[in-house]
Parts: sequence; structure tokens; C-alpha cells
Amino acid sequence: MEESQKGEDYKPLEFKSRIDLGQLQTSVAQIKTELGRVIIGQQDMIELLIISILANGHSLIEGVPGVAKTVTAKLLAKTMDVGFSRIQFTPDLMPSDILGTSIFNVKTSKFEFKKGPLFSNIILIDEINRAPAKTQAALFEAMAERQITMDGQTYEMSPPFLVFATQNPIEQEGTYRLPEAQLDRFLFKIKVNYPSLEEEIEILESKHRQKNKNLESLITSVLTAEQIANYQEVIKEIIIEDNLMKYIAGIVHNTRNNANLYLGASPRASIAIMDASKALAAIHGRDFVTPDDIKKVATPVLVHRVILTPEREMEGLTPDKVIKQIMETIEIPR
Repeated sequence: MEESQKGEDYKPLEFKSRIDLGQLQTSVAQIKTELGRVIIGQQDMIELLIISILANGHSLIEGVPGVAKTVTAKLLAKTMDVGFSRIQFTPDLMPSDILGTSIFNVKTSKFEFKKGPLFSNIILIDEINRAPAKTQAALFEAMAERQITMDGQTYEMSPPFLVFATQNPIEQEGTYRLPEAQLDRFLFKIKVNYPSLEEEIEILESKHRQKNKNLESLITSVLTAEQIANYQEVIKEIIIEDNLMKYIAGIVHNTRNNANLYLGASPRASIAIMDASKALAAIHGRDFVTPDDIKKVATPVLVHRVILTPEREMEGLTPDKVIKQIMETIEIPR
């Protein structure tokens, strides 16, 4: 009876999102298109950086020199009509070099605070691990609280305020290890690998075609600060079921009881996985999180938040492998 009622014109019900994500998806597609004019490959890095923007989190980009870490972050900032500042960290960099300093105004006979390069929206920090502890501490307050305290005065950072920092994992001379508390403030640690052979050939061909063109001139701004703020609010409305929250908590809890790990992840990591998985779901046009979203963002969220035991480190085990093992042992919700 039911089959006859359906008739030949029967069509299955189509999924309809309960949250309007059309504009967000369009903006993300436009960003990827703009970056695709210059950047070859590195799709995972680009997507994770976009997620970090939507989830309002900072990102640490790690890779050997020459794999387009800096240029990708710089051009991504160019796709947004917001303030941009690039700071090269060096061993002699002082807090005042990034925060600013008070200058005596002869006309008013008062000290006036001249803001430093950290007072912007998108901050690109090159070689973050080269600056000493004092400068790292100054940056830490800005990252953690999105404010800066100078001479007893507190200055709020204008939203969006996002830090994209790069570091080279190979060269250790003249570097300072980032403290765990500061690493914990990064939503992601994005590891950038060498391009494939096909991608490298395409890079050469693209560079040959561009001649001496300025790369930044090829990129058009597609997002405003207001749109970014709106999208960040939309992300908070993405639905995540209770069983998926338990799944996230189980993954993070396992890092604290794992024999291979000396230090596990904090509750901030659980929140980061949830926020990032919501942003990933929205990018793909879904108003709900799936286990696959969680699995995709878990490693870049956790890899810099856990520390191996000395024995396992000597054996050549890596945090990535341990996280993968943990993901394989925890039952995926259905």
C-alpha cells in the first residue's frame, strides 16, 4: 500500500540545515579560491587555518624552511579586510618591541603610549621560538587574555585578534623552547610537510608563469571583521550530541592515563576539539558534528599538548603515533 502511495514522483527527503551556513560556505570557498591563485597544495594547512579563524583560536605552524608557512599565513590574512602585522622574532627582541612604549610628549608634558605591532588583528610571528622568555611572556598575555597591560593600564585587543606563529623543528641553535602554558594557548599545531612530486612541478610552472608579479597583488579581500565575528557566533550554534562530547572527553582523558605519556592534555584541549570540530562541520555545510570531524581535528589539537615519557622518546615514538593509538582504542559513537 505504501509503495503504491509513493508513486513514480516520490523523492526521498533531502537534508536541510537548521542553521543557515550558505554565506559561511561561500566565504570559505572564496578564501580557498584566492589562495589557490598562489599556493599550490597545502590544503590541510589552509583548512586548519580557516578553522582556527572560525573557532577564534591561534595556530602554531611547524615545518622546515621553504614550505610556504609564512607566505600562506600572510596571504590568508590578505583575504580578510582587517589589520595585519608581521613580527620577526629574534634573540634580542624585547617586550617593548612588540607591545609598544611610553613616549614623553613635550607639548602636553605627559607620557603617551605608542602602540607596537602586536596591536593589530592578524599577527604573523615568524620563528616564535627565537625570542627570550620576557618577550614570550608579553605575547602570552595578549594570546591568553586578548589584552595587554602596560604601566598599570590595560589595553583591549580589537577583534578579531589571532596569532599565526611559525617555527622550524630542525634548527635548535639560538632558540628557546616554548613553555607548556603558552603552547596550550594554541588551538592547533599544524605540521607542514614537503609537497608531492606533482605539486612541486606545479609550483615550478606557476612560478615561471608569474614572472616577477607581486603575490599579494593577486589576492583580493573577501571577508570583513564584522563577517568574521558573525561566523564565529554561528559556529557556537552548531549542534554536538552528548555521546560525541563523551567521545571527546574519553580521548583527552586517555592522554592523562597513557603509559607512553608523561603529560596529558588539559580540559582546554577538550574544548578546543569541540570548537574546531564545530567549525569543520560548518565548513562542510552541516549544522551538527560527526565523529569524523572530531577525528580530523584531534591530532593537531593534541600533538603539542602532550609530552612523551623519556623512555618512549628515546625509542623513537612520536606524539602523533600515540594520539593515533588512543583514537584507535576508543570506541566511535554511532
